[in-house]
Amino acid sequence: MSDISPEQCRAARALLGWSQADLAIQHPRSQWAKWGVTKAGGGQIAADAQPASLLLPMGRFGPAFLAYPNFKVFLEWNQSIVYSTSAAYLATRINGAPAMHRGSGKVVPFASAQIRELQTLLARRGHDVGKIDGFLGLKSRAAVKAEQIKLGVPADSYPTPELVAKLQGR
Repeated sequence: MSDISPEQCRAARALLGWSQADLAIQHPRSQWAKWGVTKAGGGQIAADAQPASLLLPMGRFGPAFLAYPNFKVFLEWNQSIVYSTSAAYLATRINGAPAMHRGSGKVVPFASAQIRELQTLLARRGHDVGKIDGFLGLKSRAAVKAEQIKLGVPADSYPTPELVAKLQGR
């Protein structure tokens, strides 16, 4: 996993769309580099064939990472995006990577009760969110992304108050 520049990530969005920010979608690093994705410090990422996914654990305003196939090992062991990202980030820091870039926008965290409400709204719309438990897991994030695409809002798989309002019909 490597920390990348959220600003460059946003600049590249015009070319690829937020919907590409998904662990199920991989492109070679050379493609990410063509789209303008850079390291958080501004350096170029390797333009090679290494497959990578764009991970936005807190949506388009939070930190951004390129996740490599070994990241999926963390998710097999613990399916929490927060846990797996933290463990992978710690490993990169131990290996000498600089501190991550925190993002460049206001991220509105959702409390457990708000996530349960979101999961209920998504389940009512026919999405499999798994257990309605107040945790934003992989199934809930996939459902969020599907609804974001359907509603024509940035599909970064992270809920916003605006998304919830739209799901509630407001």
